[in-house]
Amino acid sequence: MSRPFPPRHAPSGPSVRINGKIRAREVRVIGDEGQQLGVMPLGDAIALARNRAVDLVEVAPNAVPPVCRLVDFGKYKYEQEKRQKENRKHHHANKVKEIQLSATIDPHDFQTKLNHAIDFLSEDMKVKASLRFRGREMAHTEFGFQVVRKFLAEVAPWGHPDFDAKLTGRSINVMISPLPRAKRAKHPDESRLTGGSASGAAPAPATAPSGAPAKSASPTPAATPPPANVAKPAGGFANNPFESLKVGGS
Repeated sequence: MSRPFPPRHAPSGPSVRINGKIRAREVRVIGDEGQQLGVMPLGDAIALARNRAVDLVEVAPNAVPPVCRLVDFGKYKYEQEKRQKENRKHHHANKVKEIQLSATIDPHDFQTKLNHAIDFLSEDMKVKASLRFRGREMAHTEFGFQVVRKFLAEVAPWGHPDFDAKLTGRSINVMISPLPRAKRAKHPDESRLTGGSASGAAPAPATAPSGAPAKSASPTPAATPPPANVAKPAGGFANNPFESLKVGGS
């Protein structure tokens, strides 16, 4: 006896039961405007939904009895997808990315860390900048504060610190929140794509003043004229290999 295999492209998310797919005998019905219609048999709830030209959608299957709503299923599905999209957006905004700095950071590494922070802030993420002192670096914490203040100044067009940088143990920590989109500067890559065509154009060649002969940037050697004693034949070839042959007995 063979067992049927599950479909290959089965839906990954939880399925919503509607109308005749609902398994409960009695359901608690909510009207299309949010009003409570009470508990009724499943058949009566489906008939009520048909009379109102809507669907009976099971919104709380684990309740006793299950809660169903009179609503157009397409509209209900659209509202659910919109709500999930908003939740993902807020969850994405609540992410915190950490940037590690050091008191003796190289300028190239500093610029790389700064670019990462700008990318995160442009995507509405918070950035936690932390600088940890190692060994005898604790004797000169002012150098670490200089690096952090420079980092905050460079990232200011995209974010602002939630509090002043402070030393906690062996680390300087500061949290940076993104600015509102209306007040935030454009991403460097975006501004480069929109306004970089004019700056990347090649400079125009210098024109000579009127009445003076134009001089080329790099002088080219004059072409050597052909020898005067070499005559070009009528056939158009300078060196005709068939010149010595006689054609037709002439």
